Amino acid sequence: MNGNKGERRARLAKDIRRQVGTEATKRLLRTLPVFRLEKEVPKRFKDLLDRLERLEGVEGVEASSDRRR
Repeated sequence: MNGNKGERRARLAKDIRRQVGTEATKRLLRTLPVFRLEKEVPKRFKDLLDRLERLEGVEGVEASSDRRR
């Protein structure tokens, strides 16, 4: 029974991959707002990225000074 279940799952996964890769599906996804690419990074994300870079810079300095000890 387990072998049959595994084969069914493998066939299902193969079918899903095939259908997602069709041109019709790609065209449909491009029309949906959630899948559209934004031309610019929203300010909220820019602010978060800036914050992350600052934090990584501080941690990077601390980590390198720890290695010297």
